[in-house]
Amino acid sequence: MRILAHPTRLAILEELAPGAKCVTDIRDLLGVSQPNVSQHLTALRRERIVDFHEDGKLRCYYITRPKLAKALLRLLSGEYPVVTRSAQAIRREGKRRETKAVASGKRSACAV
Repeated sequence: MRILAHPTRLAILEELAPGAKCVTDIRDLLGVSQPNVSQHLTALRRERIVDFHEDGKLRCYYITRPKLAKALLRLLSGEYPVVTRSAQAIRREGKRRETKAVASGKRSACAV
């Protein structure tokens, strides 16, 4: 996950999500220098998040694990709401799980 901590790398993944793009296209879309784009793509490639194919003199990059990238981008975009619960609700859930574990003959690792 550390590899995705840089905003430019996340932007690259967002641009590649719909399909392959060449370095020059990514450069133009993000408004950053070509060496900078190449540096980030190299880091993503080293982690096997992206790979490329050559089209003449152009390198066109694509996401190697599109489902994983899509899930990560959804998570980071905030499509998953934050759920807050009271301490009382957490204790009730813990007791319910403990009761269920005892009934099935298993002990819970997290007793309340």
